Amino acid sequence: MTTSCLQFTEEKLGQAEKTELDAHFENLLARADCTKNWTEKILRQTEVLLQPNPSARVEEFLYEKLDRKVPSRVTNGELLAQYMTEAANDFGPGTPYGKTLIKVGDTQRRLGAAERDFIHSASINFLTPLRNFLEGDWRTISKERRILQNRRLDLDACKARLKKAKAAEAKAACEGDAVPDFQETRPRNYVLSASASALWSDEVEKAEHELRLTQTEFDRQAEVTRLLLEGISSTHVNHLRCLHEFVESQTNYYAQCYQYMLDLQKQLGSSKGEIFSGTFIGNTESTSPPPAATSPPAVAAATLPAVPTIPVVPTIVGVPNTVAESVLNPNEVKPPASGTRKARVLYDYEAADSTELALLADEMITVYSLPGMDPDWLIGERGNQKGKVPVTYLELLS
Repeated sequence: MTTSCLQFTEEKLGQAEKTELDAHFENLLARADCTKNWTEKILRQTEVLLQPNPSARVEEFLYEKLDRKVPSRVTNGELLAQYMTEAANDFGPGTPYGKTLIKVGDTQRRLGAAERDFIHSASINFLTPLRNFLEGDWRTISKERRILQNRRLDLDACKARLKKAKAAEAKAACEGDAVPDFQETRPRNYVLSASASALWSDEVEKAEHELRLTQTEFDRQAEVTRLLLEGISSTHVNHLRCLHEFVESQTNYYAQCYQYMLDLQKQLGSSKGEIFSGTFIGNTESTSPPPAATSPPAVAAATLPAVPTIPVVPTIVGVPNTVAESVLNPNEVKPPASGTRKARVLYDYEAADSTELALLADEMITVYSLPGMDPDWLIGERGNQKGKVPVTYLELLS
């Protein structure tokens, strides 16, 4: 067993003394360990965030270790866009359902492309610096710490050897100081004691020389390790900059997603009334027989206060309805005596035709409903301007 191993074993058994590092050095060690542990956790969880599929993460890890380019992978949004486009071609791109599938599919494709850009940016600007620290700087720190540990064990072993040599030298000196009795049959014991004392003196000098050498090596290694540990502060500064870049990339990604979905909502909102009022009611090619009469849907009670009941003539397929025509011409209708409400506009809205009212975000308008209207639409008034507005773009106020 080597001296260092023996010293380590005796320390664990409580049979040897151990050189303690100063408080500042211990704090640097604790800070470095904390940085390493949390960097690993943040790195792993960020990888999960960017790629939730564990199999895909393992594949990317293997490609990276083999220094090979990771194959391009289709995002879930892009795959959904592909399915929607193919479905629209089968159903008919000119049908309302086909048109909507194409619109939604195009938005999903743009969302998938934005996700790809975000993953790429986050990988370069955030994951790579964290990984470089763990695989570069931290490995260097760990190596120097192991060397320092060995130097410390050698130092403590030399201290223990010197301590034992001095104790033996003192014991031999005490035995040599006794007055010899030459009448004894074995007076040579005195000579042996004097010789042993000289031998132990040489052992003490040798142990002191080795202690000075190991102390020098320990101090030099402690200084190297201390400088590396103090560099953790620079690591924190670098990781802080990378964190800001990660947040900026994520912000841009979600802003793009929000804008894409807002645009899609506007497209669907402008064509929703046409789809539900013109296609499903007026579709004469339906395989099922049309109903004899249909009644306009009632306005939800939670949406607006109740308005005076106006007799409504049932709508017959193919026969014009007076109230329905008035709803489609909002400039000719008059607001009810009661039942109007104030509403705040949530998003900008561009009118699709002359029957709709263009909206600006955060403006206040007056809204009300008429019997026979689509529950997803209201009549909005702004001064002398009047037109249909989508409910989803409004915040109704009490």
